[in-house]
Amino acid sequence: MSQAITATLADDRPMWPAMKKGYLRRCPHCGEGSLFDGYLKVNAGCAECGEEFHHHRADDGPAYLTIVLVGKILGPLLYVAFTKFRPDPLMLSLIFSVAAIAMSLYFLPRLKGALIGIQWSRRMHGFGRVTAG
Repeated sequence: MSQAITATLADDRPMWPAMKKGYLRRCPHCGEGSLFDGYLKVNAGCAECGEEFHHHRADDGPAYLTIVLVGKILGPLLYVAFTKFRPDPLMLSLIFSVAAIAMSLYFLPRLKGALIGIQWSRRMHGFGRVTAG
């Protein structure tokens, strides 16, 4: 592909709005249709605009990002809670275990949607194929 076509393709699908729509679990194209048909099952396509989602490749990326994000948030909090307040270790582990599970359940579908939004905006894995001719 030529430089001009590549620049045009990148400009017509901005990444940040697509990521935001995906994070909100909406279609990265129109922002109206639902991206998921349940907790993590991606719809085959958007009911509003017809954009196909079946060829996304999020794989283990959302799980990895969720682990990193939850660890980066709870790690320092655990250190501060342990050094400043000295709670009972059982209570500390119970509170932080529940927090880690709750945060993981919250972030996992949202990060998966954001990754699908990135893939859509960059035309990866079959999103918006350009045919020659």
